[in-house]
Amino acid sequence: MASVCVNDTLTDDELRWVLSRLDSDKDKEVFGHVCKRWLHLQSTDRKKLAARAGPHMLGRLASRFTRIVELDLSQSISRSFYPGVTDSDLAVISEGFKCLRVLNLHNCKGITDTGLASIGRCLSLLQFLDVSYCRKLSDKGLSAVAEGCHDLRALHLAGCRFITDESLKSLSQRCRDLEALGLQGCTNITDSGLADLVKGCRRIQTLDINKCSNVGDAGVSTVAKACASSLKTLKLLDCYKVGNESISSLAQFCKNLETLIIGGCRDISNESIILLADSCKDSLKNLRMDWCLNISDSSLTCILKHCKNLEALDIGCCEEVSDTAFLGLGSDDFLGLKVLKVSNCPKITVTGIGKLLEKCSSLEYLDVRSLPHVTEVRCSEAGLEFPKCCKVNFSGSLTEPDVLL
Repeated sequence: MASVCVNDTLTDDELRWVLSRLDSDKDKEVFGHVCKRWLHLQSTDRKKLAARAGPHMLGRLASRFTRIVELDLSQSISRSFYPGVTDSDLAVISEGFKCLRVLNLHNCKGITDTGLASIGRCLSLLQFLDVSYCRKLSDKGLSAVAEGCHDLRALHLAGCRFITDESLKSLSQRCRDLEALGLQGCTNITDSGLADLVKGCRRIQTLDINKCSNVGDAGVSTVAKACASSLKTLKLLDCYKVGNESISSLAQFCKNLETLIIGGCRDISNESIILLADSCKDSLKNLRMDWCLNISDSSLTCILKHCKNLEALDIGCCEEVSDTAFLGLGSDDFLGLKVLKVSNCPKITVTGIGKLLEKCSSLEYLDVRSLPHVTEVRCSEAGLEFPKCCKVNFSGSLTEPDVLL
């Protein structure tokens, strides 16, 4: 038989189909080692890229990987001494990677508003942008992104302390499809800014305003009403101005809420939590309310009895909670909890933990640190049997799951 050359027989489209059928990234890399033609096809077909490179190398990457839609240039905390991507790098990226939908610049501390202006000017298809802890950024740069990136769906700005309500106003006017916004530690954000945001952005599913100390009940209530059908995750850690009015508004409007973080909101009490437990009983999966000092057994029992889909619960430092919260569960009350944190709740004893274990066979992580009546020895003496897959944190030596961060 005459020999047949694959490259003479198969078209580029047919070879790309072969490449698309390869499952692992390793196999796709090997595909490119066959010959220059296959390397070119493999390069132009690649969709994701993670790199650390200067402008010259980024330019070469852009010319080789022409269809990249996801670019990760983020810096880890361990490389905090290194500034990462700079404004000149962003100019090259914006000109070279025109198809970008996702751009991660987390912790790239060298970026300024000039770099963001390049993004807004050139990357009109961008849908996801993470500039968390790029501490030099201000409203000027964010306004440029909002002006040019109308399809933006997710924006993460944690640690950007110069961002103010003006950025939220720009997003409201130009990025109407925004679904996720991270503002952790942006202390210049106020209730007024949130009110402006939801005038235009009414599809928000995830809002992180942890440690936004100038946000209070008025802002949260406005968000709850405007984004009632879409809001699924709301993070309010250490927002000390947030109280019962916010929780009552969430209970009234947000029936699809899945994750609520209210740790450190010390004015929240049983009355509003009971309303929330009844309203979101079918949707709520993750609830963090550590340091909510007015929370006691009545609201906790209500949560455990009504929220059947609850998977993670943190009531650390809620000093009024006692065994009664668990002993109030009836014979038909079975919990689907996977993560439970009850550290620094001095009224909880081995009796309460034992009752909990009777009702919760799916537990994977239990935090009982700093409970004077609950120690590894006492649990053993009481004959408590923890689920096989459950990690019990008695002393703080275990890595905590990040589901409630």
